[in-house]
Amino acid sequence: MTEPGGTATRRLSPSARREQVVASARAVIAERGLSRTSLRDIAARAGVSLGTVTYHFTGIDEILSAVVVRESERFYGGIVRAVDAEEDPRRALSLLIDPLFGDSTELEDHWRIWSDYWAAVARRPEIADAYADRIRHWEDCCARTIRRGIDAGAFRPVDPEEAALKLAAYADGLGAQRAQGVAGLTAADARSWLAELVDLLLTPPA
Repeated sequence: MTEPGGTATRRLSPSARREQVVASARAVIAERGLSRTSLRDIAARAGVSLGTVTYHFTGIDEILSAVVVRESERFYGGIVRAVDAEEDPRRALSLLIDPLFGDSTELEDHWRIWSDYWAAVARRPEIADAYADRIRHWEDCCARTIRRGIDAGAFRPVDPEEAALKLAAYADGLGAQRAQGVAGLTAADARSWLAELVDLLLTPPA
């Protein structure tokens, strides 16, 4: 099969072609940022025609949402499985927090994509509606872990969903600050500050 312009491509199923476009969009957005990413850029990175991209997606917002769903499932899947398998609730929360912040390119790309997504949702809240249940893996796992800790007497009795939302909001804020390159906020600082909030919210009174 040859795309317009002479680019040879393998014949893929529609689902495989869609995944190819999403993976390419992820790469371009992480590299350039959403504001400097066009459908033509994504098509070029995927090695397909612009028409192939628009066949699968109505526009950049839908592609961004698909990228975020894919990123959430890929990045948090293994973390969530490890946390759910850890019997010690406090250790489980550490396993949930520690991978969020580091100095790797992968983590930098991860938070850059999320920052672009939040900015897009702030302008157009409707784009998040269809995907809300598919991107909250971390927060849902956090609530389960907190509930386990309360039942075991390791955490103070709090509303697990509310505490998880507080931790997720704080983590997201730290991630956004890191993505913006705020001076003085290292990955170690972010992990430490989030751990401090865990203690404030969940450590039983002496």
